[in-house]
Amino acid sequence: MVDPVRLKPRRPCPICKKPSTQKFHPFCSSHCSQVDLNRWLGGNYAIPAVESEEGTDTDLDIDPQKD
Repeated sequence: MVDPVRLKPRRPCPICKKPSTQKFHPFCSSHCSQVDLNRWLGGNYAIPAVESEEGTDTDLDIDPQKD
């Protein structure tokens, strides 16, 4: 029997650090993939953002009197 061609390198599971499997890549099992999904849906993974203060945009400083 011939080994399947691996398109992605084998890496440890990001949840439990066991070797990942091709079926659940990049996770090792269905359980770890569900844990990750729960973290996404629960808002545990977020990109921090800095909100700008209102009125500081210089692109909107258009003087209608100049036309």
